[in-house]
Amino acid sequence: MPTAVKVAQISELSPGTAKVVEANGRKVAIFNVEGAFYAIDNTCTHRGGPLGEGVLNGELVTCPWHGAKFNVKTGAVTNPPARAGVRTFPVRVEGNDVLVELD
Repeated sequence: MPTAVKVAQISELSPGTAKVVEANGRKVAIFNVEGAFYAIDNTCTHRGGPLGEGVLNGELVTCPWHGAKFNVKTGAVTNPPARAGVRTFPVRVEGNDVLVELD
């Protein structure tokens, strides 16, 4: 059963930014896309690059290592060299807290 884990305060993530957190032994990248929050695995499926350190343009994040692009809403890869998408996690906001559901 998924557990909701507080990973940030809303004020820590202005629109267009990301934050990498570790929760339940997993590194997760949290993104603020125009006030909506999304969470994906922080590890690029191509060579393991840190997606939370990539450039966010709209809902697409570019891996800083080799340029693969992922949709932070769906986890789908949209640009090679990665061939597989990344895992997404449900996010909810309670008051000023950003929570991610992890299993």
